[in-house]
Amino acid sequence: MTGASFQPIPAATLIVMRERVAGPPELLIVERSAAMRFAGGALVFPGGRVDPGDRALAGLHRGDPDDLAARIAAIRETIEEAGLAVGVAGLADLEWVRAALYAGRPMGEVLAEAVIDLDALVPFARWLPPSDVSHKVFDTRFYLARLPDDAAEAAVDGNENVRLFWARAQEVLDAADAGRARIIFPTRRNLERLAQFGSFAEAAADARAHPVEPITPWVEMRDGEERLCIPEGLGYPVTSQGIGTALRA
Repeated sequence: MTGASFQPIPAATLIVMRERVAGPPELLIVERSAAMRFAGGALVFPGGRVDPGDRALAGLHRGDPDDLAARIAAIRETIEEAGLAVGVAGLADLEWVRAALYAGRPMGEVLAEAVIDLDALVPFARWLPPSDVSHKVFDTRFYLARLPDDAAEAAVDGNENVRLFWARAQEVLDAADAGRARIIFPTRRNLERLAQFGSFAEAAADARAHPVEPITPWVEMRDGEERLCIPEGLGYPVTSQGIGTALRA
């Protein structure tokens, strides 16, 4: 997967944040099926690859076509995987929409009567693994969104994912550290960053205060230990981890 054959697959992920009366917001987490080749059995945020229907719908909006298509993909994947319509208003039958999307009908056709608010998504990060990994390489854009007050109850798809739950970022980190959960390197770094915030507004402000640049981890020897590293200055409180403890999917 190097040289001319290295073609990252555009993808998008939505970090849905649910405000609580007291304490930090909760995040929507899904557990990948153990049978999945990429991140099997790991806890992740809803997301997936950008498909042609997402790009077609993006063409009806003004702005960066890649960013717009990724926002649409993040919304679509969250509907498919969790049954939540974030950034969409006017849906008469969410379950029908979910089933139609799973059946492969284009997003623009399924949501023809709905209003899509792409500004409801805040760009948070972009991760691009190195070309030497053993799995497919996804160029993934991460977005933040606040759970709408009138949102339906989230429900796992039972296909790619086997479990869905809400948890604070630190709770997921604690579960992983205790051996009760698996989280891959990018998810851990994102959770550590999200654990700093007491509200969606704080997280969104931090996202807007830092550049969203492709993050490609690299291995570097530091103090006699091989560590997996990411750049400084992008909002992450932890920028390296021992290679022996880093789960790289």
